Amino acid sequence: MTRISFETMKSEIKRAFVNAGMSEEKAEICARVHTETSCDGVASHGLNRVPRFVDYIKRGWVDVDAEPTLVKNLGAIEIYNGNRGPGILNALTAMDRAMEIAKTYGVGIVTLQNTTHWMRGGTYGLKAVNNGFIGICWTNTESVMPAWGAKDTRVGNNPFVMAVPRKKGHIILDMAMSQYSYGKLQTTELKNELLPFPGGFDEEGNLTREPGPIERTKRILPMGYWKGSGFSILLDAIAAIMSGGLSTNEIDKVQEGSCGGCSQVFIALDPSQINGEDHTEKITDGIVEFIKASEPEQDGGQVYYPGENSLNNRNRNMEQGIPVDDGIWKEVLSL
Repeated sequence: MTRISFETMKSEIKRAFVNAGMSEEKAEICARVHTETSCDGVASHGLNRVPRFVDYIKRGWVDVDAEPTLVKNLGAIEIYNGNRGPGILNALTAMDRAMEIAKTYGVGIVTLQNTTHWMRGGTYGLKAVNNGFIGICWTNTESVMPAWGAKDTRVGNNPFVMAVPRKKGHIILDMAMSQYSYGKLQTTELKNELLPFPGGFDEEGNLTREPGPIERTKRILPMGYWKGSGFSILLDAIAAIMSGGLSTNEIDKVQEGSCGGCSQVFIALDPSQINGEDHTEKITDGIVEFIKASEPEQDGGQVYYPGENSLNNRNRNMEQGIPVDDGIWKEVLSL
């Protein structure tokens, strides 16, 4: 794979977004987020998503000029209509507002209805912890996964994020409710590799590590089997109820690309108002040190805390350049 510098990638993505009709300011923000996502090792929701996002703009599924508007203010809770604007910009606005509310109440909750794909959910957890807040957020999606015990897709993978600030390296969990996201299937197939563990069922109903057959059947495996399926269903229900927006079964009827019209929840908690920053650092450092002191299952192996690999990827890729799939990089350059 070719390696591209951070600034070069950001510049080319911004150019593609401006060509698609975005303002310079909005294109700059979205390009930075896509580039940071690839830099952290999640190309599936970074560079690789750029052509699809441009296509959605051209189809009218994303309104590049739209801004989120306030629907209801309940003090510690605010509800916004995303007006089908760029998902990244809507989500950043929502987390910013949740943090502002948390400065007053200790907790801030902002929900979004009628928004679009937020790309990597971890971006908004990272936004919270970089400002000293605990961040929790999730989105619902269209149906991409069978409920446990079913064959046809009726459940979203509904990514869920939790993030806790730590000066030596934030603790961040960003996970889909499927064992692997469809983005992970894509990047694994591009590398002509197998998944580390079975990720879904093939055409014969057999569990497989091959990403291609799983993409074709859409029988992707819920993480934790029935637990992931149930978790996903409840995340969908709460997001739709709290935002006044669409649930997964209603998003399916819209059929305007991935996550068109989705519902999202953003929660910011201010730990500085509980026992102060020193207490937060003591707790998080103790947890990480305890985990890192584990005996690895393999000789020479390591045990990582959530978010550590992303931090390692960012440091390495900022120095060496961000790895890209040559075909996708060529496609982005042509936009």
